[in-house]
Amino acid sequence: MIGVMKGTCHCGAVEFEVTFQDGPENIRRRNCSLCQRKGAIMSDVPVTDIRVIRGEDKLTLYQWNTKIAKHYFCGICGIYTHHKKRREPTKYGFNITCLEDVDPFGSSEIALANGTSMTLLDEDAT
Repeated sequence: MIGVMKGTCHCGAVEFEVTFQDGPENIRRRNCSLCQRKGAIMSDVPVTDIRVIRGEDKLTLYQWNTKIAKHYFCGICGIYTHHKKRREPTKYGFNITCLEDVDPFGSSEIALANGTSMTLLDEDAT
């Protein structure tokens, strides 16, 4: 079932829409240096399925290391909204905690992905 959900940063200056085929997939947290610090719960969509509908001029771009990935934050409130992926440039990762009517803590089954190797971490190893 195709559906569209709206998301915003905290202050509302940035608004975006995400189109899903079957709802958010690959929901996870990552332990890389940036993801660990921002603490977001992420999901992925093809680049064609996310669209900033307001506040593109309010977004701040952050890049490091290879400068391939593009991480976007609201320049006013600082909330991470989405990023263009380095390893999968045909996809955007986005912060599901920004989506309206989504309880990101409604499930205790959020995967933890190893940000270095892009694999799920073994629960026994954490």
